[in-house]
Amino acid sequence: MDNTKLVFNIEGIKCLTIKREDLIHSVVSGNKFRKLKYNLIQAKKENKITLLTFGGAYSNHIMATAAAGKLEGFKTIGVIRGEELFNKIENNPTLSYAKSCGMQFKFISRNDFKHKNDIKFIEALKQEFGDFYLIPEGGTNKLAIKGCEEILTEADKDFDYICVPVGTGGTIAGIINSAKPSQQVLGFSALKGDFLKEDISKFAKQDNWQLITDYHFGGYAKINMELITFINTFKNVHGIPLDPVYTGKMMFGIIDMINKGVFKKNAKILAIHTGGLQGIQGMNIRLKQKQLPLIQ
Repeated sequence: MDNTKLVFNIEGIKCLTIKREDLIHSVVSGNKFRKLKYNLIQAKKENKITLLTFGGAYSNHIMATAAAGKLEGFKTIGVIRGEELFNKIENNPTLSYAKSCGMQFKFISRNDFKHKNDIKFIEALKQEFGDFYLIPEGGTNKLAIKGCEEILTEADKDFDYICVPVGTGGTIAGIINSAKPSQQVLGFSALKGDFLKEDISKFAKQDNWQLITDYHFGGYAKINMELITFINTFKNVHGIPLDPVYTGKMMFGIIDMINKGVFKKNAKILAIHTGGLQGIQGMNIRLKQKQLPLIQ
């Protein structure tokens, strides 16, 4: 695995280093690889042959599960939020790729999707599809946390701050658990609001962390011209692609906080690039419809 780190010298801090978890695999990359690793091992231990999980139309997790399932010999089922997507698979890069990996879909209403964790709902899925290994939406469970605890290594012990994007809270929980007590873990939420604190606290074993909620750009998968320009400029200058849902917002936030003097002087900052670059293709479809510039 290539876990390249790229270092930038910025006035006011000692260094900003990006840990390229996105380079693990072209599709099963970053935190998706980490979250699936031990779940797939457990599925094999239980002699399961099918993986079932949940996600939206442009879910990185859906795409990664389909790809990982194909690589490891599992059948895969994706329960997708939005009945209207049933006849639009070929127009959706995420779903069409997952389908090419052999994933079977069940499209349900947004209201039904809210019940995805209910026992009765899960039992109904078992009646329909037979036995399966259940992976929650976004992939976050105890085994996912275990995988994410491996993101940080001994080589990362000297950083003052560890920055990571936050979706469901699993990745940051794993990083919190493996961080040194002296390190401050900052989670940049891709969602509007601070409700994720409770979810993170369920798995986090330390209290050296903070949820940053100022850079969601209006909420999950929301984007504007300022963020588009930042992502494209960052790639042109540094050669590193950022996705518009997670890593783009995190890096924007980190740079803004550096410029505002939020970090202590001569701080060493490590930013975790969690992958998710497949989301660019889907976002560009939406941007084109709105006649906005595309993400490179």
